[in-house]
Amino acid sequence: MQGQNVPVCAAIDIGSNTLRLVVARCPCPDGVLDILETDEAIVRIGESVNATGAISSEKQAHALSVLQRFKALATKHSAQTILAIATEAIRKASNRDDFLTVIQQEAGIEVHCIDGDMEATLTFYGATYELSKSAQPPAKVSVMDMGGGSTELVIAKDMQISWHTSLPIGSGVIHDRYLTADPPTEADRASARIFLHTYLTGLQLQQFPPILFATGGSANTLLILAQRAFGLDTSHAILTHEDLVRCEGLLWALSAEEIAQRYQLDTKRARIITAGVLILLSLLETFDLKEVHISSYGIREGVALAYARNGAQWLAEARQQAHNVSQATSHVNTNVEIVTYHEEFITSGRRLFLTRAETMLGWRDVVLKHEDSEAVHKMRVASRRLRAVMDAYQSICQRRPFKAVYAQIKDIADALGIARDTDVMIDTLRQQLEQASASEQAGIRWLIDGLSEYRMSHQQLLEKRLLKLDKDALLRSLKACLAEEGEKHGKG
Repeated sequence: MQGQNVPVCAAIDIGSNTLRLVVARCPCPDGVLDILETDEAIVRIGESVNATGAISSEKQAHALSVLQRFKALATKHSAQTILAIATEAIRKASNRDDFLTVIQQEAGIEVHCIDGDMEATLTFYGATYELSKSAQPPAKVSVMDMGGGSTELVIAKDMQISWHTSLPIGSGVIHDRYLTADPPTEADRASARIFLHTYLTGLQLQQFPPILFATGGSANTLLILAQRAFGLDTSHAILTHEDLVRCEGLLWALSAEEIAQRYQLDTKRARIITAGVLILLSLLETFDLKEVHISSYGIREGVALAYARNGAQWLAEARQQAHNVSQATSHVNTNVEIVTYHEEFITSGRRLFLTRAETMLGWRDVVLKHEDSEAVHKMRVASRRLRAVMDAYQSICQRRPFKAVYAQIKDIADALGIARDTDVMIDTLRQQLEQASASEQAGIRWLIDGLSEYRMSHQQLLEKRLLKLDKDALLRSLKACLAEEGEKHGKG
């Protein structure tokens, strides 16, 4: 494209996992982008927000360094303006304002913290950029932006948004909550799948378009992994359900470092996509979709397109567009509305709470006998599966009873986890003892004796916790989390 007189803008997306930059010529009014440069860095701001509620000083310093690099790239291309937005992790960080002020002062970049409606709107602009240039775009299409802190879902008819929502099931959130082992365990996968299936089923979408576009770092990295690992045609940016199942198998067989080395991926990204593949598979399976189209464009290109179309008024226009869509979809039946507080959803929640709790409690007496180490493992898995279901229903639970009983179950799970991990270490050392030389055996026995003594003392603490566990009281507490049918569904 010719055009030294065409304005150049830099668009920055400060996401929960990744910071991204695109520098582009932004002509008006046709809205065609001439992309000059892109860059990104995995910072994982959401990791510290999920852990403490705030952006840590280390994450702040890392983000600031990346943004200063982005600004230098924008300057290199003579960008007249830098447009920066922040999404889910920054939205909910307790020190958000301080973080944005530091960026303004140290990097000279004004960051707009946008809400979920605007995030969905700008993502749709970007993800459908190539599609919008088609002579005959599909009548109905859906867009999924899988971020670190949230997943945006958008449904459009005739390339106009008819419905959208923001779901708290980002790849970073799922990873940090369920998939901390590397590679994740089968129990981890089961817990994450239970949560995702329960949550997505609870949305009760009546219809879902058969054509789905996914954007975001995890979706694009999964495409690259599948292409490099399974020899997929690089000219087709499509992942079938079978492709995703194969990716899942690979990610559960190898560590993130091995995945990164074999397939030339960033190690941090390789770790996060374990959650990404579960989210995509859950979405396809819940809504009976066969494949997903992967878009390399996303919210940063959406920001650049908004600027190309509206100039300095891009932010106000995007806000107005998001507001218009929100107002329209709240009054019009599009056959895709979410019925979050539907009575059947609450009833199923109460049933799942109680059945999962019964399964967990069924192992208590066996654990107390301290005769079967696998009983500890099975009770721990059952407690994690109960928490996964509770996570999925948290948004409609009564806050106080939920918080109290969730903490109680977590305390039991943590105690079981310490016991199980110690048992595994002792078993591993006993296996090593059989193969060790005479000079090594004394040291290994010393470790086994020390761990065994610790395990016995911990068994006493575990038994105290389990003996205090009142089955009937726990079940009553779980019932109290979800309002009775016919009551007002407050969160009080």
